[in-house]
Amino acid sequence: MNIKSLNIVTVAISTLLLIGCQTTTSAPPSDIPQYENIRTMKAEIDSDGDGVLNVIDECPETPLHTVVDARGCPFTLIGVGLKMEYRAFFAKDSSELSPEYQLELDKIAKKLQEYDTATMRIEGHASADEVDKKLRSNSLARNRAIIVKNYLIMQHQIDPNRLSTASYGAQRPVASSDTEEGRSMNRRVYGLAQD
Repeated sequence: MNIKSLNIVTVAISTLLLIGCQTTTSAPPSDIPQYENIRTMKAEIDSDGDGVLNVIDECPETPLHTVVDARGCPFTLIGVGLKMEYRAFFAKDSSELSPEYQLELDKIAKKLQEYDTATMRIEGHASADEVDKKLRSNSLARNRAIIVKNYLIMQHQIDPNRLSTASYGAQRPVASSDTEEGRSMNRRVYGLAQD
């Protein structure tokens, strides 16, 4: 046999072997359970942490610890007059009102303008590490309350007679002063606007 014939025979045998190794697809056995594509649910998100999901939140950037209604906006009783709470938190030893709390205060001012007989009580508070224990000074807490009051007067022309302030220093903590988180919760202004 010559080399050319040998090569042809080798190629023919190789081709037959490869054809014999070819697999075919077949349906899976009927005794194996078949799974359908199950629809997965998307996780619903509440990015501002106010308890109202983003898909229905009408006030999506509510500051932490603000009481909100079912729409995610600062709480108002509809049909019963006005009742809104306001909370602002401050850096240690500061009475500077940050922009996020100014935005919330703008919403309160709008409601105070709608309800022209409504009043607002503004309470200033401080954490235990900000108060001079010898003097029992409430000046920082008082300044925080006055900053909020002046913002409403100067920026929104709310009548000063409708706004009252009180300062409590560290006398009314809402959290333990043992941790920095607790102390930061106590560095606050609480306001209640109602008609």
